[in-house]
Amino acid sequence: MIMSPGQTLLLPANPWFVWGTLLGALLLEMALQVALLGRAAWAPDLLALTLVFWVVHQPRRVGVGVGFVLGLLIDVHQGALLGQHALAYSVMCYLAVVIHRRLLWFDWKRQALHVMLLFVLAHALQWLVRALAGDGGPDLGMLLAPLWQAALWPLATVLLLAPQRRAHDPDADRPL
Repeated sequence: MIMSPGQTLLLPANPWFVWGTLLGALLLEMALQVALLGRAAWAPDLLALTLVFWVVHQPRRVGVGVGFVLGLLIDVHQGALLGQHALAYSVMCYLAVVIHRRLLWFDWKRQALHVMLLFVLAHALQWLVRALAGDGGPDLGMLLAPLWQAALWPLATVLLLAPQRRAHDPDADRPL
């Protein structure tokens, strides 16, 4: 595969790091929900952000099944309608797998726009499931969450790819 200009060759992702960041995002999401006394509609879904990142960068390790299980865990933690996050995360992961090769060719601004559409769709699916269950209309603050998640995409990219950018065997005499 020909690499796009300015893109560096990365080391393979450590599976422990991938699963550790997903577990950390799950725990952070749960802690934020407790700290905010429930799910604030405007708060970004950090688990969805991390999940989409790893689905795009490691589609053979993290996929739709992982999104479904993590969605069920969030549903149980929130006491929400069982399956609303599982459905939204599964569809979001599926679409991320579909576009992952194309997405990696873009710069971070265009990547953020593409993943923002995934996040909007996930939030719309959650709202639709809640509306069909009779939970009421959407909150206008809910429109801010996908924007926050897309704005955090470049930061997530820098932080989660940092261990892969280090030199495998650093040497003072070799610039690579």
